[in-house]
Amino acid sequence: MTEPIFRRVGVVEFELLCLLVRPKAELVQARGILAGGVDVQILLDLADEHGVRPQLRRRLSEISWSGVPDVVRSSLEGFCQFNGARALSLSEELGHVAVALAARGVPFAAFKGPALAAALYGDLSLREYNDLDVIVPQERIGDAEAVLGALGFCATQGDRAFRQAFLAYQRQFTFRHPDIDAVIDLHWDFCGIHVPFPVTPAEVWADPAQVRVGNRTIPTVAGANLALLLAGHGTKEAWRCLEWVNDFALLIDSERSLDWAAIHRRAAARGCGDAVLLACAMAERLLAVPVPRDLVQTVAASARVAALAARLVAQMRDGLPGPDRKDDLSDVDLCDGRWDRMKAVLTLVLTRTVGDYHAMPLPRPLWRLYHLSRPFRLVAKALAARV
Repeated sequence: MTEPIFRRVGVVEFELLCLLVRPKAELVQARGILAGGVDVQILLDLADEHGVRPQLRRRLSEISWSGVPDVVRSSLEGFCQFNGARALSLSEELGHVAVALAARGVPFAAFKGPALAAALYGDLSLREYNDLDVIVPQERIGDAEAVLGALGFCATQGDRAFRQAFLAYQRQFTFRHPDIDAVIDLHWDFCGIHVPFPVTPAEVWADPAQVRVGNRTIPTVAGANLALLLAGHGTKEAWRCLEWVNDFALLIDSERSLDWAAIHRRAAARGCGDAVLLACAMAERLLAVPVPRDLVQTVAASARVAALAARLVAQMRDGLPGPDRKDDLSDVDLCDGRWDRMKAVLTLVLTRTVGDYHAMPLPRPLWRLYHLSRPFRLVAKALAARV
């Protein structure tokens, strides 16, 4: 994706993008806007920024590329050819990983990436993704790492001791294959230790699902669990990309038979029910997908969800810069309660991170001292920023 262009985007181009990529595209209205004159390059840049270029290309082709300059069409089609080849490569690699994990007896599920593209879009190339996400039980992380190592993947975040000391709070590690440009995020949970999440790994293992990816059947997350996963992921990431909103909108549109009230109750029981309501509100406001009937009144009654949705939609629609999660801790929006949000921040304050090590490298026997030094480092950093 290119450098963010939020500060120079036109509102009309963003609205046009929403019309085109939503599950039920407004092609007649979109054709009229294109005929009236818009900056199609900005439209393409926005699609790049929001990860929806394959959907944009499909819709523009359906209106015979009306109002689209040849140079823009060529650029978009060139990317989509690359994206299709990339999708096939990553899907093949996911198949290799799946076979190797199964041979080692490691339970796993793939989510996002090719698995989500196949399940929601029905086409591996109709969604943008650059890596693979796999979750395994926490007690099998060592075995999964060994499997990835045997396949040629290398950890990108130091040796195992370093990862356990400074990165385990994220509950995922990253591995890269140097020869095939493939990255795998190996998870044992769906979020960091400081915030709740709508669905747990135990619920995924208890309700297994399968999806066809290429010529293999891959374990994945589906149904109610997928609704909870997408709502939690989007909220954790502050809904910065239209792609994530579109994922959830497609799920609503295709899974109206799901018990959405029960889905919300499950999330609320974990202290993050607002994530489901917010996902519904974002899909409705940006992509005109109606809130599931069972949740209409609940969404309308939540002042917090209304305020969050208004702010997040404005950050896209009005060309405001998206939040930097590392600085503003926007993932704490997963917490329904104010006290839980305070606890989340406090947990992070007391959790050692890679930043602590880089700020003050210590030998391994002294790594426990970071728990004591971290609060003071953060205070000093905050004071320095105010000078």
